[in-house]
Amino acid sequence: MKILANDGVSQSGIDALEAIGYEVITTNVPQDELEKYINENSIDVILVRSATQVRAELIDACPSIKIIGRGGVGMDNIDVEYAREKGLHVINTPAASSHSVAELVFAHFFGMARFLHDSNRNMPLEGENNFKGLKKNYAKGTELQGKTLGIIGFGRIGQETAKIGLGLGMKVVAFDLFVEEQTLCLDFFDGQKVDFTIKLISKEEVLKQADFLSLHVPAQKEYIISDKEIEMMKDGAFMVNAARGGVVNEVALVKALEENKLSAAALDVYEKEPKPEVQLLMNPYLSLTPHIGGATVEAQSRIGTELASQIITIFKEM
Repeated sequence: MKILANDGVSQSGIDALEAIGYEVITTNVPQDELEKYINENSIDVILVRSATQVRAELIDACPSIKIIGRGGVGMDNIDVEYAREKGLHVINTPAASSHSVAELVFAHFFGMARFLHDSNRNMPLEGENNFKGLKKNYAKGTELQGKTLGIIGFGRIGQETAKIGLGLGMKVVAFDLFVEEQTLCLDFFDGQKVDFTIKLISKEEVLKQADFLSLHVPAQKEYIISDKEIEMMKDGAFMVNAARGGVVNEVALVKALEENKLSAAALDVYEKEPKPEVQLLMNPYLSLTPHIGGATVEAQSRIGTELASQIITIFKEM
């Protein structure tokens, strides 16, 4: 079996697949050369992350493909239903990167609450000559403990985000279309466990109550957060979108920041990837990362191992 990991895969995944005789190719093939490469090399499995697109045209043109794997959660870069109608197996790793994304959310929250996103820009420029001025500018930070964490979308990542918030002493409120109540298990280093039950509320109530708002929903046809929703939010609230580009109306977000409706916001995903709008990149009230939610060593190792396990199981059953 030949497996093309076009966007890369962890060594743990490679080792597991090669241990039973599968060939793993980690060459990064450009999108416009992918069809030719797959057919010339009789690729059985293509593994992708967010960069490579596996659309109907590629599926039709590459009859050797039996499995399409996505290292991560969202599969909006794959024509999933079409592939399955053609008899292909489509797999992903929904649990492997959940905690990594949740930690990034809080990295942004902590950074914004203490102005790190801005001070890290200005200290190299002004730290030597304007130390006291910068100290005054950044001297009114806020703590997360005792504040309200609002979560829209309470799947695996939303729940991991809630656990961190609870551990910090935050009140957690959440909304999800498909969940009414969820019991979370908080695991501690010494084996102790604490169960905590969250009763979900309406989206409108989450927006009204949240001091810190985190979004964890799949790609949508319409914005989840736009002018109307921002208007419902507390003055001075913080928001992070580490879900999908297009979930937040970026024009409305910039307006809210410029008018001081929101204190700051963070984006890990963008409507126009990989070329975000310059208005976002230059905005001092935005904390920005380049779509790295699941990009930790630990998460990538879990993703590789989980993909390998699923591939091995599928081929055994075929």
